[in-house]
Amino acid sequence: MTVAVILLAYAGIVGTVGARVLARARWTTRAPLLGALTYLAAGWSVLAALGLAGLTVAVHATALGGGLSQVIGACVRRLRALYAAPGGATVAELGLILAGAVAARTALTAFGQLRAAGRQALRHARTARLAGHVEPALGAVVVEHPQPAAYCVAGRCPTVIVTAGAVAALAPGQLDAVLAHERAHLAGRHHALKAAARIGRQVLPFLPLLRDSEAQVARLAELHADDAATRTADPRELATALVVLATPGHPTPAPAFGAAATDAVQRIHRLLGPAEPLSRPRQHLLRATTALLALAPVLVALAPAVAALALGRVPAA
Repeated sequence: MTVAVILLAYAGIVGTVGARVLARARWTTRAPLLGALTYLAAGWSVLAALGLAGLTVAVHATALGGGLSQVIGACVRRLRALYAAPGGATVAELGLILAGAVAARTALTAFGQLRAAGRQALRHARTARLAGHVEPALGAVVVEHPQPAAYCVAGRCPTVIVTAGAVAALAPGQLDAVLAHERAHLAGRHHALKAAARIGRQVLPFLPLLRDSEAQVARLAELHADDAATRTADPRELATALVVLATPGHPTPAPAFGAAATDAVQRIHRLLGPAEPLSRPRQHLLRATTALLALAPVLVALAPAVAALALGRVPAA
């Protein structure tokens, strides 16, 4: 029961306090991809902690206790004592219900979201190709519309889409920078990151970390695409293009990443006055922290089993 309490406490603390800590962390804008991965690792570790809390409660009063002990070669009595939970079968059933509910809700939400997003993206890409024309020189589909806009659609038919208004309004260097930004979204699979954050939000929308992750991951994905684009383009060209594309107009379609869809003002300031990149030791430390967040619930759940193994076998009577 102690392990289950620790896991539940972990889920509560990370799901609430973690949201405030990450929102105030300035390093995320200096290493946006790592920041997005940290949000996802923390959010999904909350889901894992809740599911594992239910399983650890069920270990003592079900066959799982004996099965697990046989797998690791520990003493059945010792392992069950370490996982012991007052309440017997009733508590075990509640634990299994909790674990099953978390797993089922996550699986169903993921299936529904990925299926719907995939269909929507494919339909939008095909419609854009039918309504517009492929411009080989740009590597994009040009759609006739006066409003300057550029965005990409991932999925089975990854497509960069730009309006005729954007082609006319942007200088060649600015247009190249915008297209590099959109190609960076596709190459970095930012849509998958955003989908993972969206699934977590829909599974546990009442926890601040999971509720905020989708918007934060989308913001950090834009910053990462900016960084990738400026490796081959002038940051000032991209900043100027953002000013043009950020004018009021038609919103970016749901399955797409728009070049000026998120925090355009912050991104322009960042492009014109880039901050110092994180030092290599700090990057390593943050990567290790992210990995620890992802693994923490599993490590806590297995701690009693590892302890039983460390204490050794009990000789047969």
